Amino acid sequence: MADNRHIVVTGGAGFIGSHLVERLLAEGGKVVVIDDCSTGKEENLAKVLAHPGLKFLRNKVSECPELERILAQAGGVYHLAAAVGVELVLKSPIETLQRNLHETEAILEHAARFHVPVLLASTSEVYGKSQKEAFSEEDDLLIGPPHFSRWGYACSKLMDEFMALAYAKERGLPVVIARIFNTVGPRQTGRYGMVLPRFIAAAKSGEPLRVFGDGQQTRCFCFVDDTVEALMRLMRSEKNRGEIFNVGTDQEITIKGLAELVVQVLGSVSKIEFVPYQQAYGFDFEDMRRRRPILSKIKAAAEGGAETPPKEIVLRTTREVV
Repeated sequence: MADNRHIVVTGGAGFIGSHLVERLLAEGGKVVVIDDCSTGKEENLAKVLAHPGLKFLRNKVSECPELERILAQAGGVYHLAAAVGVELVLKSPIETLQRNLHETEAILEHAARFHVPVLLASTSEVYGKSQKEAFSEEDDLLIGPPHFSRWGYACSKLMDEFMALAYAKERGLPVVIARIFNTVGPRQTGRYGMVLPRFIAAAKSGEPLRVFGDGQQTRCFCFVDDTVEALMRLMRSEKNRGEIFNVGTDQEITIKGLAELVVQVLGSVSKIEFVPYQQAYGFDFEDMRRRRPILSKIKAAAEGGAETPPKEIVLRTTREVV
């Protein structure tokens, strides 16, 4: 990416996006954020809103009147704007599908015109109902039935991937796809069902930590700074263009184990309460027992990077969860 051109971050007022914006500015870059603040918020950028290198546009990407001019002058785009969280996906399926598809199409169309490199943030959800112990970027993908809203979200993000690679093939768009696994850290909100901030908020107030299902389902939680580092490394190398990479950690923990860790780290008196999925989300919901990435591809392509241990993740996250 050209150093003298600005970098565009869609969804830059969101959880991951705001950390990415701070990092880009800290390294001397100029950044244009496009975010309608439907799930993100300006406060996430409080530390850098007055930075001379930052321009903040409160718009939907597809409705931004300056989009063409901004992309024409951009050195790269991190496209993070998307629907987030299980609760939003289940409660607003139309908004979820439209936001994921329309905003991505707008970015790809304009970026392709000016041959601007794009990093598309995808999700581990595209692996769907696969029962494999760990997921590789080359795996077949098994999406569940359409009457379960969760799979609509997964399918929309997968369509984003197909669309990005189609632009790469047909119009020569330089694009790299990052399938982001569970990322956690400061500024993540429990508002849309994100598990760690929910647990921390409950533990701080002495309320029960509500674990959905039996708690034996496992996830791999990556600290947001580690995710940002991986995204930047992927974007900086032209050899990664046209490729898909898992982004995250492969260190598993059960959801029950995560709840126990939060209680322990905070010295909380809170109890752990198990809640059936149907009670939490209704009957049109399926959960996966495991969601673990194979990381050999990204380790080969983006050498280096830290891996924050779970206890440190909880400690660093709890400082900003109220």
